[in-house]
Amino acid sequence: MKIEVDRNRCSSIGICESIAPDIFEIGPAGALHILQDEVPEARRADLEQACQDCPTQALRIHE
Repeated sequence: MKIEVDRNRCSSIGICESIAPDIFEIGPAGALHILQDEVPEARRADLEQACQDCPTQALRIHE
């Protein structure tokens, strides 16, 4: 599964990074980077939590 970021909505607050720092990273320039192209199914709960907690609703799980 993959995680998609709507770059127009993302404000790079970093809540997703605090939930899954091995998947999300706020880079030095302040932009969100996805660190894994394919995320294992075992991490679904973390991705769902990141999507739910994103204040701008910029994240979406893509099957």
